[in-house]
Amino acid sequence: MHMKRSLALGSHKPLSPESAQGCLASNLALPGLGSVMAGRPSGYVQLLLAAGGMALTAIFGGRFIYWALAHWADLYGPQADPTEALLEIWQHVRWALLGFVFFGVGWLWSLETGRRLVQESKNNAPKAKPPPRLR
Repeated sequence: MHMKRSLALGSHKPLSPESAQGCLASNLALPGLGSVMAGRPSGYVQLLLAAGGMALTAIFGGRFIYWALAHWADLYGPQADPTEALLEIWQHVRWALLGFVFFGVGWLWSLETGRRLVQESKNNAPKAKPPPRLR
């Protein structure tokens, strides 16, 4: 049996407070996922920023660690110039740090989207009727 998969947005109807909180929690775990589930197209950009940031950090972070271990004696030896060492480190770590920035932007954006979803769900929630008066 073949299962159909879709990247279609969820419905853009008003969410219940419980669903909005679930979308917020999903955004905290994987930025953009809760936004897509709530029907917000910005969720795809949030997902792309987070995934791209993780990929940049993993690839260039691994390269930086390998480079730093290979050049440890040059960077921290008795004849090492601290200013030159910092410049060398910056040259090799900047792309990994850019990955952190991309992921952080995606995560903060999705956090704000989730917060707005929760706020909207509270504003759109039906008002509870007061209980009937007892006589």
